Amino acid sequence: MNYKKLNLFALCLLVLWVVSAMPALSQAAKPNLQQLKIFHLKDKGQEERLDNFLQNAYLPALHRAGISKVGVFKPAENTDASAPAPTEQLVYVLIPLSSPDQVYKLDETLAKDKQYTAAGKEYIDAPHNNPLYSHFETILLDAFVGMKGVSVPKLKSASQERIYELRSYEAATEKLHQNKVDMFNKGEIQLFDRLGFNAVFYGRVLAGSRMPNLMYMTTFENMAERDKKWKAFGADPEWKKMSAMPEYANNVSHADIYLLHPTSYSDI
Repeated sequence: MNYKKLNLFALCLLVLWVVSAMPALSQAAKPNLQQLKIFHLKDKGQEERLDNFLQNAYLPALHRAGISKVGVFKPAENTDASAPAPTEQLVYVLIPLSSPDQVYKLDETLAKDKQYTAAGKEYIDAPHNNPLYSHFETILLDAFVGMKGVSVPKLKSASQERIYELRSYEAATEKLHQNKVDMFNKGEIQLFDRLGFNAVFYGRVLAGSRMPNLMYMTTFENMAERDKKWKAFGADPEWKKMSAMPEYANNVSHADIYLLHPTSYSDI
């Protein structure tokens, strides 16, 4: 009987420990997701209308839904006079999310927000022949272990001078893609931190038009600082050692670089 009581007591303690630990375990397992929406626009008229929607309807509604830091960015002007003129305007919207459930229910949450439906009426009820965009794409990302969530950089320059650099690294295979993610988690992120790259996020693409793929964003006071920082990165002994390691060979098959400015109403 004593052994039975002892076992029952031990079982009760175990149950109590599991129940008390559940919030912490749940928090530790909670994913950190980002949604990147890229709007493709045909002209300045659409751009002005979309700006109005994002600033006065969409971002305030996301804030009410508990999403406090939303980034809105546009391409920096190309200073190369010989470069072809862009054929469309682009607007990038970065939305940090805390769970898959938030991803699935975000549209439903917005649809129930009466302030949003009133302020965003031009966007929501736009006619088929006069929309606010040509089309948009959505990319879903999962934050790297080495840097969870989204960080707001502490920059002092005017928003129109700041450079936000979005990079996309594709890999030939899923295994090589994971290898590049590991390279970031095991030293590359720390190197960026040490050299003052002011990272906003690092994410593995879960769903997008180009996969396997990862994306990340770093920030600079201006273009001159951006160029200086990348020069220092390329010359850094730690990077030279890391990039020469055979285990990290051929883990990027294609890279795209997008230089952006934050809008005046961006949270990031």
